[in-house]
Amino acid sequence: MTPTATWPPLSHDYPFDPTYGYDLDALLRVEPPPEPPGFVETWQQWYQAALTIDPCPQVTRSKECYPGFQVLDWSYISTNDFPIRGWLLLPEQEAPTKALICGHGYGSLVQPEGPLPCPDALYAIPCFRGLGRSARPSISTEPRWHVLHDIDKPERYILRGCVEDLWTATSALLALYPWLSGRIGYLGISFGGGIGALALAWETRIARGHLNVPTFGHQPLRLQLPTAGSGASVQDFMRRHGRHLAVNLYLYDAAVAARYIRQPMHLALALFDPMVAPPGQFAIYNALPGEKRLFILRAGHFAYPERLAQEQQLLAELQGFFKSLGE
Repeated sequence: MTPTATWPPLSHDYPFDPTYGYDLDALLRVEPPPEPPGFVETWQQWYQAALTIDPCPQVTRSKECYPGFQVLDWSYISTNDFPIRGWLLLPEQEAPTKALICGHGYGSLVQPEGPLPCPDALYAIPCFRGLGRSARPSISTEPRWHVLHDIDKPERYILRGCVEDLWTATSALLALYPWLSGRIGYLGISFGGGIGALALAWETRIARGHLNVPTFGHQPLRLQLPTAGSGASVQDFMRRHGRHLAVNLYLYDAAVAARYIRQPMHLALALFDPMVAPPGQFAIYNALPGEKRLFILRAGHFAYPERLAQEQQLLAELQGFFKSLGE
């Protein structure tokens, strides 16, 4: 953990308190919500189906640059024949000893982003369906609309497809680099953090994972607590079209899924976050049954004086956390 006693309250212009009245002790007591019927059976069925997909990965030299790495354009086929595009970053000075799949947040992912914690790792960066290089006209790239895509159809909700994009990314990576089996980790931030929790609960080929300010944790709270993030459009949708549809979201609760994550996990969670309410973030951490480490961020999705120093400290921790993948 990171010391918090010396951090004074942050000033802001939001019409609500982005701490939601929770201190660290209270956040560490947030429990995940009840598990909906059929949760495990449904997700295991989806995972097994995704494993049957031949992703047919392709790579070509990219025009993008990233210091210390060779950048390749990467594409593969996910479920529903959805074409996923992104990048592979290979270390220039040495053969990779491990691979890290990176799950991005909402926003315009137009090039590989960093910083990256391990100079000896291969980085696989898929753009989740409908976003970045995997955009499709029928799916909005705007977070407030993307998060609503097929939300009224629980088996077709966009989050399911994005989780499957991560599973098939793992298949595509292993098809290209089979000697990295057992040496794959995951880094997910915000949207990619929530998707990671939903995916890692069933994914046995990823050995350890890091989630940074993950969303989709504790959906009942997510529907209640005020937010400036994509969750606000979900709340508005439920008000307009009937809260009975909220049951669809319970199948996509990252805190419920976290109960089934068996890999060692490292989480960076915020005490103050106007986009992803901290109680939902901590519900994911609290639900993890196995080895876990916690890094406390003063804030998430918000600029603050210690941000750069905390990011550098976090990178150092992650380098140590993922070191064992290459041993």
